[in-house]
Amino acid sequence: MSAPGPAGRKDDHVRLAADQQAEGRRGNDFDDITFLHHALDGIDADTVDTSVEVAGTTWALPFHINAMTGGSAATGRINRDLAIAARETGVAIASGSLSAGLDDPALLSTFRVLRDENPDGVVWANIGVERRPDDARRAVDALAADALQVHLNSIQETVMPEGSRHFSGWLRSLEALRDAVEVPIVVKEVGFGLSTRTLSRLTDLGIRYADVSGRGGTDFVRIENSRRAGADYEYLTGWGQSAVASLLDAPASAPVLLASGGVRSPLDVVRALALGARAVGVSGTFLAPVLEGGADALIARITQWSAHTRALLAVLGAATPADLVHSDLIIDGSVARFCAARGIDITAWARRSDAAPSTERSRHDR
Repeated sequence: MSAPGPAGRKDDHVRLAADQQAEGRRGNDFDDITFLHHALDGIDADTVDTSVEVAGTTWALPFHINAMTGGSAATGRINRDLAIAARETGVAIASGSLSAGLDDPALLSTFRVLRDENPDGVVWANIGVERRPDDARRAVDALAADALQVHLNSIQETVMPEGSRHFSGWLRSLEALRDAVEVPIVVKEVGFGLSTRTLSRLTDLGIRYADVSGRGGTDFVRIENSRRAGADYEYLTGWGQSAVASLLDAPASAPVLLASGGVRSPLDVVRALALGARAVGVSGTFLAPVLEGGADALIARITQWSAHTRALLAVLGAATPADLVHSDLIIDGSVARFCAARGIDITAWARRSDAAPSTERSRHDR
């Protein structure tokens, strides 16, 4: 059952998420995406530029530390380690939901440490869609945030013992939050995916950035169900779409997309970029080294991922992350079945390099 109070809930979330990570590397929809290997397409790794433009800022790497935690003494210490790792590696970082800190100012320092330890880095604040416009402004001010994540989590709220069951006002609330702050808004799920319909509605609202945050990583149904006395929502485990499915099904008019949910390796990062994500968020896979070895362990992990991401782009002949949209992808398994059901032509994805500009295909010959 749940520990009492908001701080106890935050500690529960970290403990239960860590338990899921300890189960080991699980298969997910990223495994259904394979790059068609072109043996003579490689370029020199030292010519690869891994930087991306996201929400008005330039990131040195196309992945970031995504929203995780905060709201208790223990999670404040985790946030400190995450912030130090972000500072030392130059990656962007997003906070966990600031609700606990907004409701209890004594807990706000457990989030503010992200900026205190990382004064010059890219830091995003995070709130739930049901929060008031003033909360949005307070969250941005508390972290001197470069952007504001607004999370959608109706399934988590449904299973959460103390969760809300009132969702009909979310569109109006999102519109109010959009107008309340001057920094960019990034709408994200928490592990259940953003559908074509949802992305289209975000576009209609003028939302420019969205994190599809799909099924396959930390499962908040499992987490919240473990906190229930009767654990009676187990049947909802696995609800939703994966990040892979969400990216494949995204409409052409969608906001600029980020991807998260089940990202286990640099290969998953590159897969998501090839599927159209501007950048990729990592949570659970970066939480594990922090819990085991603190900031130094995460610095080592991110440094390794940086080198591996650059190497993979070089092998694929991609001088920038954006060039990956010309790579050929073989789509198999459950993702192929999803595409068939949604009318997505997977053969077109396997022949994208045929339509690539000749300058892209011959870059490595210059």
